[in-house]
Amino acid sequence: MKKPVELIIFDWDGTLFDSVGQIVASLQFAAQTYQQPLTDDDAKSIIGLGLPEVAQRLFPNVPELHADILQCYSAHYVANSKGDAWFSGVSEMLTDLKMQGVQLAVATGKSRKGLDRVLQQTQSADLFAATRAASETKSKPDPLMLSEILTQTGIAAERAIMVGDTSYDLQMAQNIEMPRVGVLYGVHDQQVLSQFEPLAMVSDVRKLHDFLLAKVQDFELI
Repeated sequence: MKKPVELIIFDWDGTLFDSVGQIVASLQFAAQTYQQPLTDDDAKSIIGLGLPEVAQRLFPNVPELHADILQCYSAHYVANSKGDAWFSGVSEMLTDLKMQGVQLAVATGKSRKGLDRVLQQTQSADLFAATRAASETKSKPDPLMLSEILTQTGIAAERAIMVGDTSYDLQMAQNIEMPRVGVLYGVHDQQVLSQFEPLAMVSDVRKLHDFLLAKVQDFELI
């Protein structure tokens, strides 16, 4: 049975937005400020989680410093993130998909404040029918933010696709049997993402655009 997909939900950092390097740099700055050890690999590994979960994962021995570390991270990120932007081709992909009549949404580990800032930066708020940030719901891989988007849009999980670059994105979708696509230009590699049985794993935005466009026009339920 084939039906067109009606909703595509995107992760933000590492999927739409080329911000992984700045996130790692800002986490390192905060860790060094509070004299906490942190490797780049560890900093990169938590991208996609909500900020409280980030602090718990990276700095489990100093819970009394979590609020200060996160505030330091956020301030550094905002002050130094002027160079990050959408990956090449993302703007065209989103515009094209929306013109096909499919609804678009965002499910991100960012805070609502952070998401609103980058939506304004990219002037893209009108592209999305729904957005969810980790600060207003449960963090990935809990599927609550996806369930809330489905409720808001009135679309069933099997008629949607989740697109993300981390295990947290794909596991979140798998948890409610939502079809999913992994992108390989972000945080986690093919070996990690393949564990969550994605429909596809794509190496660049052009391939993602082509794959999603085909699914919008003729989506095979799994």
